[in-house]
Order: sequence, then structure tokens, then C-alpha cells
Amino acid sequence: MNDSSQRQMQALARISDIPAAIGLLTRLPIRVDTTKAIARGAQAAWAWPLVGAIPALALWGVASLALNAGLPALWAATLGLLVQVVLTGAMHEDGLSDSADGLWGGFERTRRLEIMKDSRIGAYGVIALILSLLLRATALAVILPLPGAIWALVVIGLVSRLPMVLLMGSLPNARDDGLAHHVGRPGAATMGLASSLVAVVTLVLCPWAIAPLLVICSAGTIAVAALAKGKIGGQTGDILGASQQVTEVLALAVFAALMA
Repeated sequence: MNDSSQRQMQALARISDIPAAIGLLTRLPIRVDTTKAIARGAQAAWAWPLVGAIPALALWGVASLALNAGLPALWAATLGLLVQVVLTGAMHEDGLSDSADGLWGGFERTRRLEIMKDSRIGAYGVIALILSLLLRATALAVILPLPGAIWALVVIGLVSRLPMVLLMGSLPNARDDGLAHHVGRPGAATMGLASSLVAVVTLVLCPWAIAPLLVICSAGTIAVAALAKGKIGGQTGDILGASQQVTEVLALAVFAALMA
């Protein structure tokens, strides 16, 4: 590899991007060089899907202990979800509820964005959260007792965070301010690297699931993208969080159907 190629690879992916992604997407006390993280901006988004393995493994660990203690599968799934939500600070759930309130609670673009920025939660947000948690818990109750559950959950963790990178890179910012505007948008190379990592991990851990995951999760991502573009003209941090939640529900449904 020549010096030019090495410089390109260093610009595309750096090890420091991983702790920066963990610090951004979880509540784990990770030391991050803020100056470097800000300088990297959206280039570091390739590492976002990798972070999904952390809450996935935590969920599996707690749920496994609950199952071994004799608790019902649904209880184990709910306890696992509790740990997952704590680890991520309910960041993605917050994005889902804000998106639901804004996209369906306003009648024009400006009002929708105002609602999404409001910290209060409305009926649409509450309903979206209830349905998300219910669908996730019931699918997990099917998956967790089965052999290979740990690998399925890791794949789901990665797959569900890929749309955040893809939507951030492919849709314009819906606002002229905010974190997404200042961080920038990941380029095609960053999106390609993130997609390749997810594909490789899926092929290694659960090759039998890659085709249905690709079809179902791609459809969900396209639907979220079309809805966001049509109603607010692009993406926000809330839309990215909502895309994670929608994809996680769909990926759980795929594994529950394939593994049952």
C-alpha cells in the first residue's frame, strides 16, 4: 500500500472513531478526545453500527441470567430491554417519540420541526414508544431461549444502527442549526465502510439471515427516509434515532420468524 492509499485509509477510518462513537451513542464513561472527535465529524460515523454490539451483549447477558433463574421469557426480554435503554440513555427511543409527535402532530414543515424540538411528549410519541417496546419485547421472548440468540442480537444491534449513517449521508439536514448541521454529513466512502462492516459481521455470524434482513430493513429505511423528506425536507437527530428503532423492530421480527 503506497503512502497516498495509507493517508486515504487513515482519513476514512481511525481507531479513535470507535470510542468517540461509544461516547456519543451510549452512557458509558468513555474518555474521548473532544477536539479530535469534533474534527473528524461525520467521518467517524462508520463506527456507529459497531456500538450496537454493546447494548446487544448487555441485553443478552441480563436476559440469560433471568432465564436461568427461571423467569418467563417475556420477563427476561423486558429486563434486557431495561438494561439496553439505560446503556443508551434512551437516545433512540427519544428520537422515535419526538419524530412521531412532530411528523404527525404538525400540519406544515416549520411546525413539525418545532414539535420535534419540544422536550414534552404527546400522544403520538407515547403510542410509538409503547408499540416499539411491545414489539421488541415479544420478539425477544421468542429469540432469547433459542440457540444462537447472542449472535442474532449482535447482528440486530449493528444492522439497526446502519440506517442512521445512511440517512445522515443521503438526506439533507432539515434544520440550519443543531448538532447534525455542525457535525456534517458522512460521504459515500464512510457509508460504504459502515455498510461493508455490517454485511461482513452478518455473513460471519448469521449468513442465513442476510437476504431477508436486507430486503425488510432496506424497505423500512426507505420508508423512514421518504416520510422525513416529504414532511420536514430531510433528516434530524430525532429522525436518525427513529430509523434505528424502526429497523430494530424489523430485524427482530425477521429473526423471530426465522428462528422460531
